[in-house]
Amino acid sequence: MKQKSITRLKKIEGQVRGLQRMLERDEYCIDVITQTSAVRNALRSFEDSILEDHLQTCALEQMKSGKEDKAVKEILKVYKLKR
Repeated sequence: MKQKSITRLKKIEGQVRGLQRMLERDEYCIDVITQTSAVRNALRSFEDSILEDHLQTCALEQMKSGKEDKAVKEILKVYKLKR
């Protein structure tokens, strides 16, 4: 999971650098906006993947070890952040 996440972030980093190059080359605004949308979607997908992994590992372990309150608080915090 860790290496896959790092690879995804490197791709996103490349997309952001591409945005910078687009601005330096004065590319068409709609093309820049389209690329920013792609970056935003890639970050959302990355975030969803990290959250899914957290729920399947950390949160599950917290619940199994009697730390339900902590798990629920973390889940609610993420839920509020994503709204």
